[in-house]
Amino acid sequence: MIDKTVKNVTEACADILDGMTIMLGGFGLCGIPENCIAELVTKGIKNLTCISNNAGVDDFGLGLLLKNNQIKKMIASYVGENAEFERQLLSGELDVELIPQGTLATRCMAAGYGMPAFFTPAGVGTEVAEGKESRSFNGKEYLLEHAFDADFAIVKAQKGDTAGNLVFNLTARNFNPLMAMAGKITIAEVEELVPAGEIHPDEIHTPGIYVHRIFQGEKYEKRIEQLTLQKA
Repeated sequence: MIDKTVKNVTEACADILDGMTIMLGGFGLCGIPENCIAELVTKGIKNLTCISNNAGVDDFGLGLLLKNNQIKKMIASYVGENAEFERQLLSGELDVELIPQGTLATRCMAAGYGMPAFFTPAGVGTEVAEGKESRSFNGKEYLLEHAFDADFAIVKAQKGDTAGNLVFNLTARNFNPLMAMAGKITIAEVEELVPAGEIHPDEIHTPGIYVHRIFQGEKYEKRIEQLTLQKA
């Protein structure tokens, strides 16, 4: 069995270069690859195209890359928690493609399945449809959407084994499994790395066939976007 373990985040991200397109798993701040994002900040890579459900917050997640002007284009569904994102968008510094959330997920899935494109009713009659091919099926209009083409997919799992099999925890099983299937090279950072064979096959969410590099991450902050506390 192939051992896909790399020493650390530095080795995992060594060949991510300026101008590349990267998928990053997570939903809000849940299940984001904190170690890999921090490494990209440290490397100072520029002109990235980032595909993610959202753009993090001002001082955490993808917000750290935005703050350093390392992202050239952001492809996302939800961007409401990031004031710096808003500023860059309104000033014209950042190219933004907003996509219906289901379409974003399906474009990831299509890439993983090897489907070049698909038709969806989402976005018909809105700005989303501008410049896109449409077609009628059974009297209903659909838009042609293309699968993503990402150089890297970076995901975060609760547990993984040396063969790359992944298990996600609760809400962290969001865009991570879809994106893990879809990158030309998939990097997985995990909270717990175990020998191959220790994870029961029925517990595996993403088979190792999709994962190219895996390492055990460190010091997860797991920040909460909107902290709500019960009144005393």
